[in-house]
Amino acid sequence: MDNLWSDEEASTYEGDLGLRVYTSRLLGRDQSLVLHGGGNTSVKINKRNLLGDEETLLYVKGSGWDLETIEADGFAPVHLEHLVRLASLAQLDDISMVNELRTHMTQANAPTPSVEAILHAIIPHKFVDHTHADAIVTITNTDQGMARIEEIYGDDVVIIPYIMPGFDLARDCAARFAAEAGPNTLGMVLLNHGIFSFAETAKESYQRMIELVQRAEDYLQQKNAWHIDFSTADDHQNVSSLRIERATLRLQASKAAGFPLIMRSHNDVRSRFYLNHPELERISQQGPATPDHVIRTKSLPQLGRDVTAYCQQYKAYFDRYAPLAKTPRTMLDPAPRLILDQQLGLCTLGRTTKDSAIVADIFEHTIDVILRAEALGGYRALPAADLFDMEYWDLEQAKLKRAGSPAIFAGEIALITGAASGIGKACCAAMLERGAAVIGLDVAASISTTFSSPAFLGLVCDITDSESLESALEEGVATFGGLDMLIMNAGVFPAGKTIAELDDDQWRRVFSVNLDAHLALMRLSFPLLECAPNGGRVVSVGSRNVTAPGPGAAAYSASKAALTQLSRIAALEWGNANIRINTLHPDAVFDTALWQGGVLEARAQHYGMTPAEYKTRNILKTEVTSKDVAELAANLCGPLFSKTTGAQIPIDGGNDRVI
Repeated sequence: MDNLWSDEEASTYEGDLGLRVYTSRLLGRDQSLVLHGGGNTSVKINKRNLLGDEETLLYVKGSGWDLETIEADGFAPVHLEHLVRLASLAQLDDISMVNELRTHMTQANAPTPSVEAILHAIIPHKFVDHTHADAIVTITNTDQGMARIEEIYGDDVVIIPYIMPGFDLARDCAARFAAEAGPNTLGMVLLNHGIFSFAETAKESYQRMIELVQRAEDYLQQKNAWHIDFSTADDHQNVSSLRIERATLRLQASKAAGFPLIMRSHNDVRSRFYLNHPELERISQQGPATPDHVIRTKSLPQLGRDVTAYCQQYKAYFDRYAPLAKTPRTMLDPAPRLILDQQLGLCTLGRTTKDSAIVADIFEHTIDVILRAEALGGYRALPAADLFDMEYWDLEQAKLKRAGSPAIFAGEIALITGAASGIGKACCAAMLERGAAVIGLDVAASISTTFSSPAFLGLVCDITDSESLESALEEGVATFGGLDMLIMNAGVFPAGKTIAELDDDQWRRVFSVNLDAHLALMRLSFPLLECAPNGGRVVSVGSRNVTAPGPGAAAYSASKAALTQLSRIAALEWGNANIRINTLHPDAVFDTALWQGGVLEARAQHYGMTPAEYKTRNILKTEVTSKDVAELAANLCGPLFSKTTGAQIPIDGGNDRVI
């Protein structure tokens, strides 16, 4: 463990709450301690209220906040005395407990206190830290977990057998802590859950956490159960093409879920080592490292590609344990969130790229926990009944529901050509804003950094090169799982030449980009679009020149006309596969590279206009921007046009020749 405390850094934080923020962030920086909102911290502070009475408040991490980035506003102030008195009750249901927490806060706009607020309250120390340290859950997820913890810590910690978080855990901890804590007590270990440290200062509580977890890591090292030699993993064998298999698997999982899922394939050395473990079926089918992970990963991963069998097993799991619940439970979707396949890799699934990434982060640490526990004598997760109680716990489900309604394209993937600038870049932005994952292709090197979102994959690709195009599709599908929407935007508009001046090379070059490359892309994309859970959608970016060509643009006009005709035929051929194709015909989109470098000014001067007048020389006297085109392209992929295919829509402000 690294002790990250810095006196210099700490000096920039004011007061007890400021130091509480600082050490919480230190804990949050270390993913071996907490992951994605896990863990919680608190501080007890004496304050005078408006009436002049002194009272002690428990500032505890608010539900939904992440320790790594928490601010002072992320802590909920609750009357300490009331929380301590609650712990003496014989019983308290979850809804009533949350109501008591919220109604005894001193700030109406504070976040809902952590469900472990009562537990923090009954610990008689000013600062309390709680993490789900990998080393601790590794040791406790073994047959001799309690005995090993006793061996490591002796009287330095109070040991709590597993109880689901909430009131029952707080009440049990209150009784055990009062009976077992002594002058040497530094912390508390919750079997199969995590560890607490506490002290009168933020620094000491934090350092005790580091010290306690270090002792667990030292124990694992002494037992030769710490270092994992991943270098023995088999070399990754690149199969020439797996994109259709990946898209098919994603489709099956999405159908089971009832909504589209992002599916990311991982073939790093850790994943390959785990996937090729000789006891994979046994060690992978026991349960997560800590029960709170179950709401992200489900209780078990899927082995292989049989989604139907996995769903049947999940339904049997629900049918077995739901009748034992205190209140009626409605089954969640049965789709896997983690699929283990030696050829496709370790596949993580989620409604968004963020959700998929969270599953990946959790399972990266779970692999280490499982393998270390195996080296210590054998991994033993909690029984399925306990995992079910956590997965269907109302308070845990509420965390997911607070995320709100999903974005319109959540779980879907769009591929956009010519994505580094102009209309293509605007299309990427429009799709990202609507929740889609986006694969952007462009010959410009800047494409890889055009957007910083984890939902964007920018690939340098010459779409006229078949190998480059296939490679891009392979990488895109491995990253996000499939393809739902295709926007064919890439194109070239050469300098004006009359037909008499037009040479064969220029003609072929324009057609190779504007037509041939997109024909190849459509051909390669068809089997992927067939696997789109909500049906495939294609938008072809044509041109006003298709219906109203001008002199000097024969190659451009003819190639865009051919692309339009190709799109019309595809609409006829692909409708039975639930793929719809529509075409946009933009004109005079001046915020693209085509009009840079003085071209706009020169053309405006040629017509005796100012640039502003030239931009609006259409019937509606309005300017058409890349964003305008992108918004229409995105809407063509949405439900508004769900029953439209084969359409051609001008977006030009009104052109008398087109009309």
